[in-house]
Amino acid sequence: MIVHFLHISMSTAFQVVLLGFIGGVLSGFIGSGGAFFMTPGMMNLGIEGVVAVASNITHKFGKAMVGSHKHSEAGNVDKKLAVFVLGTAILGIQIAVWITSMLFKGGAGHGMSKGAGANLYISVVFATILTVVALSMLRDLIKSSGQENGGAGPSRKIADFLAKLNLPPVIYFKVADIKVSLWVILIVGIATGYLAGTIGVGGFIGVPAMIYVFGVPTAVAAGTELYLAMFMGAYGALSYAYQGFVDIRLTMLLYIGSLLGIYLGVYGVKVVNEKVIRLVTSLIILLCVLSRIIAIPIYLRQLDILGFDPAWDVYFNAASKFFLFASGISGCLVILFFVMRAYHQRRQIHKTLQVDRVPETT
Repeated sequence: MIVHFLHISMSTAFQVVLLGFIGGVLSGFIGSGGAFFMTPGMMNLGIEGVVAVASNITHKFGKAMVGSHKHSEAGNVDKKLAVFVLGTAILGIQIAVWITSMLFKGGAGHGMSKGAGANLYISVVFATILTVVALSMLRDLIKSSGQENGGAGPSRKIADFLAKLNLPPVIYFKVADIKVSLWVILIVGIATGYLAGTIGVGGFIGVPAMIYVFGVPTAVAAGTELYLAMFMGAYGALSYAYQGFVDIRLTMLLYIGSLLGIYLGVYGVKVVNEKVIRLVTSLIILLCVLSRIIAIPIYLRQLDILGFDPAWDVYFNAASKFFLFASGISGCLVILFFVMRAYHQRRQIHKTLQVDRVPETT
């Protein structure tokens, strides 16, 4: 069953395409699905949180397929590791779908706005998890700044500690060149699936977990997560569609923008310093979190937890929308600046090489 009850104006359609494009650029650049931008963005446009998550996770399947193919060509996908994580990620997705669906369907009583409970739940989980992720990235970046080598390599403290515990069975993964306990993999899988199903963002647990908990190289972690996201997206899409929460039109509009954006993002990874990537990512995430926090009073009022004039909703939503688009657009401009600069430098080098070859042919 696929939802068809949303009215989508031309203005809304354009903004959803823009969300898809920005999310695609961020996805290719960061190695995550970009849902941390697209899910709250759709909610700012008046789309129910559960429908935004459902439509976005459906869109995630195709975009992840494109991204993982590019990483696979570079040898950055450990398919064996992805299969093991997927085993419990499916369970995590199912738990998330069940909780969100119950909150959405159960929030229409006693004069309360239907979907407000699910919107509040999604927003709180979103703000909490991504705040932790962004602050952790910034802390790691600050620590690495004081090191002579620039701190390019991520910390292996957790991975080394778990390796010493030696919790059997321990499995070897050839592409990532690591050994990890099956129990650790299963826990990470549930957490990744739960977040993918709740806010459409699994990569922000999956990628750091692979890097810091498993000890996977950064490039392989990003590629493996995108490969894993293909299957999580497909399963999440089917689960939400069965509940009637997928709007296929929103999914198609996101595709229009994201499939172009992801190529620009992937190219940006090749030409931008890793420290810049981490800094830009952290700041974008924090602005997205601020955007979602600003919207929370609206849902609290709709649930009769806060009492204020409903006319204020439009101001809260406008401020939330401003910070969201400010984060995404500024982040994209920074990425595109580095991409264009690198492209210009390559053209200059190419011209220089052509000039140098002229005397040799005469």
